[in-house]
Amino acid sequence: MSADVDGGLQAPYEIEFPFERTVGPVVGTFLAGLREKRLFGARTERGTVVCPPPEFDPVTGKELSELVELEPVGAVESWTWVRRRAGDPVDVDFAWALIAVDGAEGTFFHALDVGGDPARIRRGLRVRARWAEERRGVLSDLRCFEPEDNDE
Repeated sequence: MSADVDGGLQAPYEIEFPFERTVGPVVGTFLAGLREKRLFGARTERGTVVCPPPEFDPVTGKELSELVELEPVGAVESWTWVRRRAGDPVDVDFAWALIAVDGAEGTFFHALDVGGDPARIRRGLRVRARWAEERRGVLSDLRCFEPEDNDE
């Protein structure tokens, strides 16, 4: 605790709102797919595919139920570089990026690992999913995206 300018006391605190929710058929199928190294999007009435799949079309608000499997690859649209912290999905500094998944409209916000080198990132960089070794049907099963040419 510390005294502020007015003589009052201050103490740091963290507010949490832990809760559980059933995920439903759309998000449930998406998460089950991640467990199996599969990426799904939802087809809209307009014929487009949204990934990750929402329960409702972001344009029309209509319920979505048709799921489409997508290749877990895409291109970087935008990013922000961050310093690694405990609990982050990768072990080096990385980017939070908007990934345009091939075959889907919009972007997927996820971690992008370029080995700690921000100079490797550019708009249009081709990326692929890197899967967690142990998967449980949660978003972190898709550990991050990485450049497709990472093997070179």
